[in-house]
Amino acid sequence: MNAAQGQEGRIAAFFDVDHTLLDVNSGASWLRHAWRTGRVRPLRALRAIGWLLRYRLALLDLEAVSALVARDYEGVVVTELDAEVRTWFYRDVVQHVCVEGRARVADHLRCGHVVTLLTSGTRFSAAPLAEMLGVPHVLCTDIEAIDGVMTGRHLAPACAGPGKVVHAERFAAAHGVDLARSYFYTDSFSDLPMLERVGCPRVINPDPRLRRRARARGWEIETWRAP
Repeated sequence: MNAAQGQEGRIAAFFDVDHTLLDVNSGASWLRHAWRTGRVRPLRALRAIGWLLRYRLALLDLEAVSALVARDYEGVVVTELDAEVRTWFYRDVVQHVCVEGRARVADHLRCGHVVTLLTSGTRFSAAPLAEMLGVPHVLCTDIEAIDGVMTGRHLAPACAGPGKVVHAERFAAAHGVDLARSYFYTDSFSDLPMLERVGCPRVINPDPRLRRRARARGWEIETWRAP
């Protein structure tokens, strides 16, 4: 029960993006785009590939990496990046939206739940997916911008690992959500703090460490795929 309201809070459904709503890692797809367009230099590309591998193994310091990634966008004009990311999304990503994920989002919306993307990615990459699926809320890692130009600093905490819990708790307080009655869908062991924070954890396409933990906890494991 919500003591302040004298009634139960609202139910939310939080969705991770990569390997959950999408059957790919959007960061890897963006890296390929950046390589093709000359946005990223070889050494930075190799560094990013290492991050992606360590992320899949849940061995990455997500806060530190978010700070490093944000530096790469210092001086970038927000409207220009937004246009580029949307072009990339509809060319390279849209076909990777999972059938089951699309259906599950629609189910939660029909039930009147508060549906939210909860992703370590930025608003640039998350917004087109949210619009496509009719998801009204996006919680993500934000990069600071002043007068329409990015400063190269992210707004801590990054929406990753334990940071997802911080973002979700702030959102829940603002929207009257009861996390003990809410859902979270993810593939990543790094999201374990958020899986344990909600009452209805949902494990989708899990990485090896999360698969082991899910089996130990008796959590159901689902496989979602794009068409």
